[in-house]
Amino acid sequence: MSENTGHARRRAGAVAATVLAAGLLAGGFAASAHGQEEPPAQTAQEETLRDLADQRGVFMGTALASHRLGEAQYAETASAEFNSVTHENDLKWEAVQPQRGQYSWAGADRVVDFAEANGQDVHGHTLVWHSQLPSWVSGGGFTADELLAVMDDHISTTMGRYAGRIDTWDVVNEPIGDDARFRDSVFHRTLGEDFVAESLRMARAADPAAELYINDYSIDGVNAKSDAYYDLVVDLLDQGVPLDGIGFQSHLIVGQVPASMRQNIERFTDLGLKVRITELDIRMNVPASQADLERQADDYREVVTTCLEVDGCTGVTVWGVTDAYSWVPDHFDGQGAALPIDESYQPKPAYWAVHEALGGTPGPQPTDPPTEEPTDPAGDCEAEYRVTNQWPNGFQAEVTVTAGRDLDGWTVTWDFGGGERVGHAWNASVSSSGSAVTAVNAVHNARVAAGRSTSFGLTGTHEGTVSAPQPVCTGT
Repeated sequence: MSENTGHARRRAGAVAATVLAAGLLAGGFAASAHGQEEPPAQTAQEETLRDLADQRGVFMGTALASHRLGEAQYAETASAEFNSVTHENDLKWEAVQPQRGQYSWAGADRVVDFAEANGQDVHGHTLVWHSQLPSWVSGGGFTADELLAVMDDHISTTMGRYAGRIDTWDVVNEPIGDDARFRDSVFHRTLGEDFVAESLRMARAADPAAELYINDYSIDGVNAKSDAYYDLVVDLLDQGVPLDGIGFQSHLIVGQVPASMRQNIERFTDLGLKVRITELDIRMNVPASQADLERQADDYREVVTTCLEVDGCTGVTVWGVTDAYSWVPDHFDGQGAALPIDESYQPKPAYWAVHEALGGTPGPQPTDPPTEEPTDPAGDCEAEYRVTNQWPNGFQAEVTVTAGRDLDGWTVTWDFGGGERVGHAWNASVSSSGSAVTAVNAVHNARVAAGRSTSFGLTGTHEGTVSAPQPVCTGT
């Protein structure tokens, strides 16, 4: 289905969604559970995120679990606030084909039926992925030709069932690992890197009208992993492999939106691809403080605004309707509160930040503003080092440089304490001698205005622990 047809379908459900949204808001959805004042009476007339996204011709999506759709508040919020939905788990291989040749469509159908009843688009997630894969595939012992046949059957059957109903697909999910190399999977072990191209060709044959994506996490900014994806995309396009876009999952941490996110989006759209923010959530330590909620709001605003400002970034999906059912607490100890709508279906500051980024009002302000006020860096500049990912024997880190005065260049130094060694770096020239590390600006980010920031990143190896260095920044 064409993009224009999809927009028409969303408009078809707009009246019902708007009426429902007004009821939710009037019933207390806009009242805060986070120490905010009761909003003025006109809040009941506020446009929903869906309304605002429709007006801009972009999607504002959410991930749905079919077994939650019988809960009235869940279903009502999903239909009122979002014009696009993604299956959270119901379209993954183990869910739809748990046994070879035995397909189970109940959950996937329920999400698609819900979306069509509410005039929403559907993004298909996902066809070929190393995880949530039934054992008959992962341990099947197939030859290359046999595995290609298994993949083709799964892709053609799944996409064929929803042809004309699901317009965009994550065909291949997370093929590259945290070390910026192809991930060990049954697909890579059996077929090599060509499994990505083969999957995309199968998907194009299954539904020639659908848009085809690859999708992954930790590729939101310019880093070693996103560099690997850039190289992969260039290679696929050079081969003439059908690929329409790339999805940035954007499972982020409060205060850690990559400074290079816009630059990264632009380099993929410059290749002629579309970019989708596919699984956005921004987690924090819980219980959340008001200061953390406000920082989270700033981060959501930044991500949505960054996408909207780049032609070719088509919209944002948040990974869940409400904090009550977020995946985050089950996977990150002590963290949660990652979505714009809380456990009680109340809008958080992040909701109003997204509302504002889409062109709406900023919403009610907190009665108790954050007590932590930002301070200007002392001296030339300050540097903050944070580990953004780690795996056995490896890690990834980002360093943010904030200028205390106008800089024409900068140098950051630190000492590792855990036996780390730098491997690859970007946006800076990084060298080391023993545990001592020196990073010098690149040409494009040497000049930093007072109070502004830039960042660089690196990957490396460790010997069992990853330290938290205290970097020192000097400017020129």
